[in-house]
Amino acid sequence: MTTPSISPYIKDGVELDQIIVQGIRVTAFHGVYTPEKESGQLFLADVVAHVSTQSAATKDDLARTVNYSDIADRAAEVLGGDPSDLLETVAEHIARAILEMEGVHCVDVVVHKPQAPLHVEFRDVMVKIRRDLRSGTLWADKRIGSSAGMPGDPFAPRVRSDNPADNPPLQPVVAYLALGGNIGDVDTTFREALWELHKIPGIMVQRASSLFKTTPVGGPPQDDFLNAVVEIMTALAPRELLAACQGVEVLHGRERHEENGPRTLDLDILAYGDLAIDVDDLVVPHPRATERAFVMKPWATLAPNYEVPGAGRVADLADAISSQGVSMVQERWPQQDAEPAQS
Repeated sequence: MTTPSISPYIKDGVELDQIIVQGIRVTAFHGVYTPEKESGQLFLADVVAHVSTQSAATKDDLARTVNYSDIADRAAEVLGGDPSDLLETVAEHIARAILEMEGVHCVDVVVHKPQAPLHVEFRDVMVKIRRDLRSGTLWADKRIGSSAGMPGDPFAPRVRSDNPADNPPLQPVVAYLALGGNIGDVDTTFREALWELHKIPGIMVQRASSLFKTTPVGGPPQDDFLNAVVEIMTALAPRELLAACQGVEVLHGRERHEENGPRTLDLDILAYGDLAIDVDDLVVPHPRATERAFVMKPWATLAPNYEVPGAGRVADLADAISSQGVSMVQERWPQQDAEPAQS
């Protein structure tokens, strides 16, 4: 039996990986007709779970990915479980069971019924569906860095909210993001993150600061950090931008085990146009940015004349902070042949 081709699933502008289990075979009692429910027949299922495998692959750790044995067991349990009249119902139940697994963002399910009671010769009968966290009604509980509400999301009503964090701008605005990391090849991670951000609908990466190295302060013993600031144009609402940043962090294996601990990638929103926002999950401008040399020193190489709402000019704020422990390692970054950006 040949499984129909599976199209990619794009999350936050990035194509997810696929874990595929084909040909799960169970004798079951699904069907409209009484003989089908009495004698049973063969059913097969193919399941494609769309996940991010990068963290698991990097650390060679099963706990960081979705176990294909668990996928097979859950699908077989549903396939051989309570009878349903329709293949569509069986496929829907399998999809829901797989979406409930941690780390699965989307699932494709194909249910085969090769012994279906047809009146002509045939090779197979199948139903193929795709469900993601939204269409599987699991969105609210499982979204981490999701693309909920982003342009192109057909499920997202674009209505104005009383909360400014949820309202997209009437016209694209300039926003600034801080990048930090000290695990792995951080320079490459930063470059990949910029490209991943740029691919997200509603985000256009404009330019980046010089690259800086920072001695860690607080937390456990760890390697020095690299830091940079990037300027973007965005049509996303502030919370949508936050979700996109968190999605890119997840793709690079970001974990939050301890405060001030090492990390592969930090993406923080420093400023969003001229808005001042203070809600549970987002404060803009970033409340501690002006106290951090590893933010202000790179930012001053990118946009020295930018006025941080309620705080002042970036260059002046950077000059007011000691640069101890913070040093420039690459002036023209990421394009080494580019001229330093000025505002």
